[in-house]
Amino acid sequence: MTELFISALVTFFVVIDPPGCAPIFASLTNTATQAQRRVMAIRATLVAAAVLLFFALLGEPLLKALGISLDSFRIAGGVMLFLIAIDMVFETRTQRREKRADEIAREADGKTEPEDVSVFPMAIPMIAGPGSIASVMLMTARSSGTTETLVVLGALGTILLLTCVSLIAAGPLLALMGRKLEAMITRLLGVILAALAAQFIVDGIKLSFGL
Repeated sequence: MTELFISALVTFFVVIDPPGCAPIFASLTNTATQAQRRVMAIRATLVAAAVLLFFALLGEPLLKALGISLDSFRIAGGVMLFLIAIDMVFETRTQRREKRADEIAREADGKTEPEDVSVFPMAIPMIAGPGSIASVMLMTARSSGTTETLVVLGALGTILLLTCVSLIAAGPLLALMGRKLEAMITRLLGVILAALAAQFIVDGIKLSFGL
């Protein structure tokens, strides 16, 4: 159980990337008050949690209804996570997030009320994006029994709580970490995610061909 919890915890931490979401949230809410930021951070986390919980519990039946095997989804999800890992190692993922944040910030210029970014783009797709949806479905699919599923959901809840705290403390956290430290951690986590993604692909191929 401990091994499953740690595996799920690392996977969700790498894919959701709470420290990486913090500077994006800070730049998107630079005209909001601290109270408004707190409300948006909590709302973004709750919306993302609802989306991920839906796919964690109903993702497999949904795949069956669409005629997609779980092994095929393992391979597809592994490839998707591997592409995310490459983006993290070469920092293209961070650049895209920052570009998206700048575009939304420019659109909000001139408005008296700060734009509510909790649902879009923070909850979807920054927290509950394709990578995290694929991850939660893959991790719950690997679980055997209710207890292991609850362990995976516990790991997800821990990371979402950490994400919420990171968003609320976005300004001070960014100043404490600094760009260089954030880039180093992101690249290290990218390598770990690449290894996890490769394992998902290998497992999917083995189960598909009965190896």
